[in-house]
Parts: sequence; C-alpha cells; structure tokens
Amino acid sequence: MGGRQGSVRRRGNSYQVDFYYRGVRCRETVRLRPSKANDAFLDTKLGCINYEIAAQTFNYSEHFPGSRRAIVVGAVPNKKLGGAFDGFLQASRKSCESSTLKGYRSAIEHHLRPAFGDKYLTEVTAEHVKSWLGTLAVSNKRINNILIPLRAVMADAHSDGLIERNPLIRIKNLSSRVEEPEPFSPDEMRAILQASEPQAANLFQFAFWTGLRTSELIALEWQDIDWRKEVARVRRAFVLRQTKVPKTASGERDVKLLPPALSALKAQKPLTYLAGHRIFWNPRTSLPWETDAQIRKTAWTPALKRAGVAYRNPYQTRHTYASMMLSAGENPMWVAKQMGHKDWGMIRKRYGRLIPEVDPSAGSKIMAVWSQNGHKVSPSD
Repeated sequence: MGGRQGSVRRRGNSYQVDFYYRGVRCRETVRLRPSKANDAFLDTKLGCINYEIAAQTFNYSEHFPGSRRAIVVGAVPNKKLGGAFDGFLQASRKSCESSTLKGYRSAIEHHLRPAFGDKYLTEVTAEHVKSWLGTLAVSNKRINNILIPLRAVMADAHSDGLIERNPLIRIKNLSSRVEEPEPFSPDEMRAILQASEPQAANLFQFAFWTGLRTSELIALEWQDIDWRKEVARVRRAFVLRQTKVPKTASGERDVKLLPPALSALKAQKPLTYLAGHRIFWNPRTSLPWETDAQIRKTAWTPALKRAGVAYRNPYQTRHTYASMMLSAGENPMWVAKQMGHKDWGMIRKRYGRLIPEVDPSAGSKIMAVWSQNGHKVSPSD
C-alpha cells in the first residue's frame, strides 16, 4: 500500500508497519481491524513517520507506545561510534598496559574512526563491516587487532540495550599464519658479535644465551644478577619508556646464566656497574637503552650489515636461544620455564621439530655441543 518508503500490510486481524529507522529495519504490529479506512489511516501514518525520520523529529514511542523496539532504537539518545570509541579508550586507560592502549588508539584513529566515527551504533551492519575489511591493505593479524575495539564497543552497546543485535558476532577473526622462527647459526652469531661495538656485543651475546625479550633486556638491573647462584632474576620489562611487571606469573622468573651469558655480563660490568642501575647502555648516548627501536636502528641492523648476515629482527635472538637448547636435547619444560612460558605448549608448537628427546640435565648439553664446535665462550676471550 501507499508507494512510500516501507510498507503497511494486513496480517490477520491486525496490521504490520514496516520501515527503516537509524539503519534498522523496524516491523511494528498495530492492532486495528483491517478495513479501507484503516488502510488509508496507516498509509498516512507511514508517510508521517518517513517525514519525521527525514526531519530528525521522529519519536518512536509516540507512534508505537509500549514497543520494545522503542526502547532499543527510539527512546535512547542518538549515539555515534565516535563517542563510543572515546569512552572505550577512557575505560581502557584504567585496565590496560601502555603498549596495549597505544595499539587500541592506533587502531581507532587510523582505521575505525575514519570508517565508523560518524555512524550511529544502530547503522553498523555485518555486511558494512565485511565490505570495509576488504579495503584494508594490512595483514590478517593486524585486521584482527583493529577489530578488538570495535567488537568491545558493539558488545557493550548490545548489553546496554542500545542495539538489538550485535553485528560483530557474525564477523569471525581472520586466520593468521604464525611466522616460522629463523634462528641464527653459530657462525652467524659469531659474525654478528664480532661486527658489533663492545657494549652492543655484550647485549647481543646475553640475548642469544638467555632468550630474554628485548623489553626485559632493557629493564635488567645489576641487582637482578645473583652471581653466586648464576641466575638473572627477571622481574620487570621496559615498554614505551615505562617500567611494567610481567603479564603472567610465569613471566617473573629466574633465568639460568650459562657461561656465554656470564661472560657477557663480566665484560659489561666495568662499563656500567658503577654508573647506574641498568646493565645495558646505549654507547651513543651513554645512557641506558630506552626502546627496542633504538637497539634495532642504531646497533642491531648496522651489525648485521657489517657481518653480512641476512636481516632478521632482534626477536630472533630469543628463537635462537630456544633452538639451541632444544636441538641439544635440553628438557623442553626447562626451556619453557627459562623463556617465561607457563607450560611447554608454546615451545612444542613453535619448536617441536627441534625436540629430539627429554633430558633432565638442563644447561649442560648445549655447552658440550658448543665446545665441540671449537667456539669460545666470549668473542673477546
């Protein structure tokens, strides 16, 4: 009936008025006995609804008092995603690490706000999101991370009754391939150390032989070294120039210092032990390292170029440590504990092909292999 946007249909002993409001299809039942007079009345009503929607004066509950949908899309204030994103970031400041918050802010400001900031919560559909995802020239892993704030905002809106359905439920995370470890060979390790400035060589050698993350290496202090027990106590990380504690209890750990790691510390001790708390310093600034980018740009990349070693990022020192230990037959559970994993599931998943057997004599086999290859404990020895 009526030729207007939407429709009015007779449904048994009542009518159904069908129209779109704020991107949502609305179907309302009007309990009037079908007749020509009521046909004309409801056709006029639909025209009035369309006019008020276009003029932004539509009041859902006035036309359909008692409607549940009036609560969802009519009685609530117009809320755009831009404001919802602001609220999400504000709430995240209290519960997230600085690095996580930075990632959320990047996803919102560079991707989500330009695409959805001016849209009402009720206007976002699964089809719209899928179409937008197809325009993103980033990795699947990055897309999954970008969707995290949008998922949270839409889930909250649904819980608060601002939208009737959460369209993000229909959007599944994309599959992302985990990059294979690319550990360095003993010859590559030696070449990198020989091509590095002394303080950088100490840092890299310690990294190769402890498996610490870069943020943990930066945060390590001399007070964390137990020389008698030959362990390094990992209790903190330094991320985005802020000190933070490990995310999990397993991340707070004591790492056994094998001879090459001890040798690197002994070489570093005369350089920074009396100067301050941190162990590893940037030789260019004569100050402790502050970010992984500093290390990568000013020390790591130049050293690999001078050594003629194919570039891999500094995280591969961690993979190298795991690969050396497991290839030599060290106990995977011990390796997992050294690296800060709560169990050896991650070790099995990432390095399973390198595990020949389980042996309880942790820390001894790798040194035997290293000695047999004729390698010295330290490049400076």
